[in-house]
Amino acid sequence: MQVVINGQDETVTETTLEELCKRFNEDPSAVATAVNGDFVALQERSQVVLQAQDRIEILSPRSGG
Repeated sequence: MQVVINGQDETVTETTLEELCKRFNEDPSAVATAVNGDFVALQERSQVVLQAQDRIEILSPRSGG
């Protein structure tokens, strides 16, 4: 299915946001997520079923300044 992840078109086979986070990061608790502009908490990711053309943001904290 085609989705947009962090502004890039991607083809994914994962069906939930939780599965997608695991694909991109070994520690899903270390990222913030949003789907179509709505924040999704860690505990809710397994319940968010991805749809074609969803806009997904997966953000990792950065240090520095």
